[in-house]
Amino acid sequence: MNRTVIDIHVLQTVPPSNINRDDTGSPKTATYGGVRRARVSSQAWKRATRVAFRDTLDKSELGVRTKRVVELLATEIAARAPELAEQAGTLATETFRAVGIDVKPPKKNGTDKTAVAEAGYLVFLSKRQIENLAGAAIQAAGSSDVAKALKIAKVKDLADREHSVDVALFGRMVADQADINVDAAAQVAHALSVHAVETEFDYFTAVDDLNTEEETGAGMIGTIEFNSSTLYRYATVDANRLADNLGDVAATRRAVEAFVEAFVRSMPAGKQTTFAHRTLPEAVIVQVRDRQPINLVGGFENPVRELQRGGRIKAASETLRDEAHEIENNYAERPVAAWVTRVGEDTAALDDLGTKVPFPQLVTELGTLVATRFAEQP
Repeated sequence: MNRTVIDIHVLQTVPPSNINRDDTGSPKTATYGGVRRARVSSQAWKRATRVAFRDTLDKSELGVRTKRVVELLATEIAARAPELAEQAGTLATETFRAVGIDVKPPKKNGTDKTAVAEAGYLVFLSKRQIENLAGAAIQAAGSSDVAKALKIAKVKDLADREHSVDVALFGRMVADQADINVDAAAQVAHALSVHAVETEFDYFTAVDDLNTEEETGAGMIGTIEFNSSTLYRYATVDANRLADNLGDVAATRRAVEAFVEAFVRSMPAGKQTTFAHRTLPEAVIVQVRDRQPINLVGGFENPVRELQRGGRIKAASETLRDEAHEIENNYAERPVAAWVTRVGEDTAALDDLGTKVPFPQLVTELGTLVATRFAEQP
């Protein structure tokens, strides 16, 4: 079977901001090429991507990641069978125990009589899986031995079928039941600035509105750390694994299109009301490969200089083009297909890497190619 690997490369400028901070409140950074770079963690951008799915996918195609799975399932049971509302929490607990997911008794709280058990860790389930588990629980409720009835209903299998798009893309780990884990089809790199950065400080004061004319001074004084950068972002999707997870070519196409759309357009929201940092990329390159994913970050190991070749975006575009050509020529790793969406003349060098198209057309043509490649496979 031919592999279908989708690489997404993004160049994006971000103004003064603190979109992803560490435990001290400082913008995250990393050392690369011997210099300090701005960094946005892969977890932050994956979360932003998942949230952006709500704009492109139907709610039925998305999952929920929570410790409160018992409450989630109990709510579904009660909605479908109101006569079971009082025992819905117990049924949900028994169902997850039959699946093999560790659920713990509710914390004792004298004022809360409605508390239900929780999982000991975050559990990622699709809407359809919750619905199927609820159906099995309702069926088992009429049995004299609920645990046995749930086992006969093979509820573990119900929790391992009909995965949502986000579970299929980002995977699922269940500590107690490795056999219902889902291997992620998508990988997202930490975004790195193509140049060195220094953290800056915004000194601010806040005035008390009820101060009298005699009262001087600020009601509050503080500082906020920030930086600005031109980021190289990279993600890749193993479309074959995605198809295995979803089990359907049409669903795989929708998932690929939704991921590219959401990854490119999304932005982590850290301190967004303070900095209004939301931008769209200056350039997006999507390449389809048939062997392996290739991150082109190596081209930026030598940091881009401020005035090098007319500015950071122009220099970064030329560097990315050169790195792609070096990889292609020396490793015979030419992509099966490639598209470029870019803004302005400073990114013109990237036209050498693929067909220049508007972003909506890029997404559609990519989806068509993915569907065609899987339709042609025996």
